[in-house]
Amino acid sequence: MINPMPKSIDRGPNLSAERFVKRYRSEKCFKYLGLFAIGIALSMLIVLTSSIIFKGHSAFWQTHIAIDVQITSEDVASISNANFRGITRTSIRSEFPEVKSRRDKKQLYKLFSNGISFEIKEYFFKNKIQSGGIYRVWVKASADIDMLRKGFINRDLEETNRRISDKQLKWYDQLDQEGRIEKKFNVTFFTAADSREPEQAGILGALVGSILTLFITLILSFPIGVGAAIYLEEFAKKNYWSDLIEVNINNLAAVPSIVFGLLGLAVLLNWFGMPRSAPIAGGAVLALMTLPTIIISSRSALKAVPPSIREAALGMGASRLQTMLHHVVPLAMPGMLTGAIIGMAQALGETAPLLMMGMVAFIVDVPGNLTDAATVLPVQIFLWADAPERAFVERTSAAIMVLLLFLVTMNLVAILLRKHFERRW
Repeated sequence: MINPMPKSIDRGPNLSAERFVKRYRSEKCFKYLGLFAIGIALSMLIVLTSSIIFKGHSAFWQTHIAIDVQITSEDVASISNANFRGITRTSIRSEFPEVKSRRDKKQLYKLFSNGISFEIKEYFFKNKIQSGGIYRVWVKASADIDMLRKGFINRDLEETNRRISDKQLKWYDQLDQEGRIEKKFNVTFFTAADSREPEQAGILGALVGSILTLFITLILSFPIGVGAAIYLEEFAKKNYWSDLIEVNINNLAAVPSIVFGLLGLAVLLNWFGMPRSAPIAGGAVLALMTLPTIIISSRSALKAVPPSIREAALGMGASRLQTMLHHVVPLAMPGMLTGAIIGMAQALGETAPLLMMGMVAFIVDVPGNLTDAATVLPVQIFLWADAPERAFVERTSAAIMVLLLFLVTMNLVAILLRKHFERRW
């Protein structure tokens, strides 16, 4: 006679169902926690990006003031030697004949940028003026007037609490009523180098410096990194020394960037005598910093190539070197390029190593070669962020927007290269 099933066994299916319900509930909670974490991260990213755009979008526009410049035929005949500073100030005073005192004249001149005499000279050169007369020229307003036009200065405050006096406000209103004040696209921001005057400052010098520095970084780090990865992955014997090298490469990838700056300062500048604050020195330091990233990504790309490719090439009589160069490396090149571009993007955003290499200097000229004094975009942002003028705040955010655009573009190129050339085995 078969004994009846114990009660504990009768509850077996119910216990299994309860376990399944708990398991699915746990999985659902974990899923919701993951979505919540992603939502928080995206929210912080949106807040950060919105803050940068809100602060920096106004930097792409600059306030201009129209003045009637009177120039004589003698000045036109010898335009290279003409006193445009005097011509400019005379033209400004003619707009406000009631201004007589020296103090008031100084306040009047402060409505305009200090470099407007060069703008007027460039206007006459560019338009090839051949005769004397009165010409209306649009010139840059000063940083304070620009901030007033953009609403960053409260004109309702007491005169002692704002940077613009009541007389300057009166002259500003007069020019505004005459239609002589407009906001125009800030071309200077993209065509000029750094300046002490915010309205004359641009990012071209830092942009060219970044390009030259990254060029040096690429031509040094990519061939060396790919060559080291090929040797370590395909030719080096697996022993104590190769394991030691691999551990050190992985450790170098986690070393703080300031350490590479100290290394460059001690070796490249003090020992090899490279020029300070030059793209060739900065690029060499960034190449040292980028090498571990390129080596690790290149080795991963080589490992992803199926062993059957190597075996088929060797079976057809190819040497190990031919197998690497003709078959394995071309298949692994998309991953290598992706790692190199990611490494370049990391180098583009680095500041600490370049500060140690002297690339924090105030550079007013666009570098023409690899040995000229230069700065880079992250360092330019650092310098502007430390400036006391309110107008540099918006230019700092605008430069960050340009830098982020470059970083996003480089990462997008890396993704597209991987998608286009990647093969799934």
